[in-house]
Amino acid sequence: MLWISSLPIALLFLLLLPCFLAQDGGENEQSRDIISVWEGDSFSITCSMNGSENQVGMYLKDIRRNRNVIYVPYQKSSNIFPALANRLNYSKEGQDHRITLHSAQESDSNIYLCYEIVKINDHHKNLHGKKTIVVVKAKTSGALKQSPLYANPGQGQSISITCELKSSPEDEGIYLLRTHVQPGEVLYVSHRNVSRASPAFKNRWEYSKEGKSVVITLQNLQQNDSDNYVCAEEVKDSPLLSASGTMVLVKEWEQAYSQACKKSSWGLYGLIIVVVLLFCALVCCTLYHVDLKKYFQKKTPNIVYEDMSYSSRRNTMVRNDTYSRGN
Repeated sequence: MLWISSLPIALLFLLLLPCFLAQDGGENEQSRDIISVWEGDSFSITCSMNGSENQVGMYLKDIRRNRNVIYVPYQKSSNIFPALANRLNYSKEGQDHRITLHSAQESDSNIYLCYEIVKINDHHKNLHGKKTIVVVKAKTSGALKQSPLYANPGQGQSISITCELKSSPEDEGIYLLRTHVQPGEVLYVSHRNVSRASPAFKNRWEYSKEGKSVVITLQNLQQNDSDNYVCAEEVKDSPLLSASGTMVLVKEWEQAYSQACKKSSWGLYGLIIVVVLLFCALVCCTLYHVDLKKYFQKKTPNIVYEDMSYSSRRNTMVRNDTYSRGN
């Protein structure tokens, strides 16, 4: 069965970790990380500050629920959101602030923003840094339904990913995320159909929606597009809702070509066999009809005529000759 043959590939993907975290932020949003973990696991977000002398402190904010996860004042002890105090650890190395959340829950699926507060001319200013989208997947089933669970297209082919949403028209939008090999945002479409796509998939995607069913088609796939693709939905007054994902493994061109050739070869062999069988049937049928014609054809009897008149004439001639001599 398909799920058995794809199991080693799925296990391989699950062993792959996110490649790297993005670097420094600036005044505007500079980068966007994707973190995908199973429920019960831990994840870490690193916020890199610029080390300004005017730095007042650093925040990690849950922008979906508009709450501060942790606030670290400059040269003072950190202030952790009380509901997360038993599950959150904080450490600092140079200008990097590392926040680790343990025993991840589906409610931790959110968009987190790092930003630092600096003091300029006696005014505080927020310098936005990196955004991190965290997807916490339930071990039983995801909040959203997504299909297919696995796809193995050839290079240059397309796949269609279907996401069953739980949103209403006023909700914000839907993400398609890569979560394992090259974590990143593939596509975001707002409820007003305003979209943004990753440069890697520019002009290689299509989006359609019918009711609460969304179909995202990724086209002209290449080998480096192999990854786990997860639908995540922004719902008002709720954490991100996510699905278990679609494992996509794009076959190499040579492999796809050889498989296509193999299939075409088998097709050619089958065609040749059919033609040969038809020819044999035609020959047999022809011979059969020829034999039937011979069988039913009226035979001409072989008649041997014997000339009996010659014997009569000969006897007559003998008698006449005898009579002549006697006279």
